[in-house]
Amino acid sequence: MTNAYRWSPPFLFMVVMSLACMGVGQDHNPLAGDVKATKAGEYEFRINCAFCHGLGGRGGGRGPDLSKAAKRHGSADADLFHTISNGVPGTAMPANGTNGQGVGMTDEEIWQIITYIRSIELKAPPASSGSATYGKRLFEEDANCSTCHMVHGKGGRIGPDLTGVAISRTTNALIESVRNPSQHLAWGLTESTKEFAQEYRSVTVVTAEGKQIKGVTLNEDQFTVQMMDLAQRIYSFDKSRLRSFQESRESLMPAYSEKELSDQNLKDILAYLASVATE
Repeated sequence: MTNAYRWSPPFLFMVVMSLACMGVGQDHNPLAGDVKATKAGEYEFRINCAFCHGLGGRGGGRGPDLSKAAKRHGSADADLFHTISNGVPGTAMPANGTNGQGVGMTDEEIWQIITYIRSIELKAPPASSGSATYGKRLFEEDANCSTCHMVHGKGGRIGPDLTGVAISRTTNALIESVRNPSQHLAWGLTESTKEFAQEYRSVTVVTAEGKQIKGVTLNEDQFTVQMMDLAQRIYSFDKSRLRSFQESRESLMPAYSEKELSDQNLKDILAYLASVATE
C-alpha cells in the first residue's frame, strides 16, 4: 500500500469518533442515566412516538407497551436503536422519519428516546393472580377464544394473533379489549402508511345474487375488496357488482361482561397469554 492510501492515526481517530456519534457500532446507550437526556427523550417521544405508543409509552392500541423490559424485537440498547432507526418491516413500526408524525430524528435524539424508555421500564412484571393452566383451557374450550384467535400457529385467523400480545399490551389494555372491543377502532385508517392495519375492520356485503356476507377486511382499494367471513372463507369482490357494501368500526368480537366471563376467568386467560408470550 502506498502512502497515498495510508490513513494516519489522527484521521482514523476522527473516523471512529464520527461513526460513534452517528450511533454506528454502538452496543450501549452513550446517554444512559443522563437526566437531561431523559427529559429531552420524553419530549422527542411525545412528538414522534406517542401517537402509536401512547403518552408514557404504555401502549396506544397501535403500538406496544414500552414500559415492559422485554421487547419483542430485542431489548438491548443496540436493538432499540435499530428498531427506531429502521422500523420493523411488515408492521406498523415505520423507519425513522417516514411515518408522517414528527420529523426525522438525529442519532442523538434516538439515544435520548431510548434513555427515556429505560426510565419508564418496569423491571419486574406484577405477579399474576391467574392460573395459566386453567386459562389455556378457557382459551381453547370454554371461552372459545381460539375460534377466532391464534396462538403459536394454532387457532382462528379472523382475529389478531395473540401469541405475543402479553408483551406488547398492558394488562389494562387487554382487559378493555375483552370488555369493550370496539373502544379503540378509529376511523380513517390508511394501509399505505402502515400507521394502522386494515385487518379486523368489519364489512358487510350483499352480492348481485342477494347473498349477505359479513366479515373483516383483508385488503381494499377503490374498485375491489378482499374479505374473510366468520367461517374464515376468503372472498374477493368487484365493488361495482355488489348490491351493497357497508363498513363498520364495530368489532366482530362480542363484548364480554363479567356475567359471560368473570374477572377471575379473565385473569386466568391473561395468565395463559403471558406464559405463551415468553416461550
